[in-house]
Amino acid sequence: MGEKRDLIALFIDCDNISHRAIEGIIKELSRYGVVNIRQAYGNWSKENLKNWEEKLLEYAIKPIQQFDYSKNKNATDILMTIDAIDMLHTKKLDAFAFATSDSDFTPVVMRLQAEGIKVYGFGEKKTPKALVASCSQFVFTDNLLESDSSGSRAKQSSKTTRKSKRELQKDKWLVNLLQSAVEQTADEYGWANLADVGTFISNSTSFSPLNFGYKKLSSIIKEIELFDIAFDEVSLQMSIRDKRFREDF
Repeated sequence: MGEKRDLIALFIDCDNISHRAIEGIIKELSRYGVVNIRQAYGNWSKENLKNWEEKLLEYAIKPIQQFDYSKNKNATDILMTIDAIDMLHTKKLDAFAFATSDSDFTPVVMRLQAEGIKVYGFGEKKTPKALVASCSQFVFTDNLLESDSSGSRAKQSSKTTRKSKRELQKDKWLVNLLQSAVEQTADEYGWANLADVGTFISNSTSFSPLNFGYKKLSSIIKEIELFDIAFDEVSLQMSIRDKRFREDF
């Protein structure tokens, strides 16, 4: 029997997410488990959601109709929240995913996290920090969009969003995160297993290497050039050490 994979429920706020991001979202989630529940919410009578119709069929996404009962209240947000809490108690799920840039989902994300459930978030770079920080991992959909030119399905080149060494080193939040993670997981000689560093980061922040234009944490480590790197040919594991560590001796 194969290794059990996590079961993930995906909730899409179609008013706040571009249809061009869905392929990237599905592929990213597929790295962590099986997206066995896929639901897209919105008022499907509206013209602005027409572009979603093809995607619903292509990716086996169930459309959930929600009429606008009030101009001042977003009924879609309320229904998504109700369904998420309902599934928390009725379905055997290992993780939830919310595709939205709306901070109104912060409370439900925090509620799910309190139950020990992983929550993956996807939204535009304008997404409020409160929602980003509340997720186990948050990926900006700006890095996942399909190209619209000539109807092509080719992805936008990662080079357009890939951060250079200089840009990475100037990001104080990123530098502090990496250095702190290494410090917290290092042995007496300053060396930390990269897998342990990654686990520490995922347990404490919503960090995703995709937001910096990289697929893996190891690629960022190599590019930023702030750490010594050692690779064990036997275990095939990478260890890293803060270059400042040597200055203490």
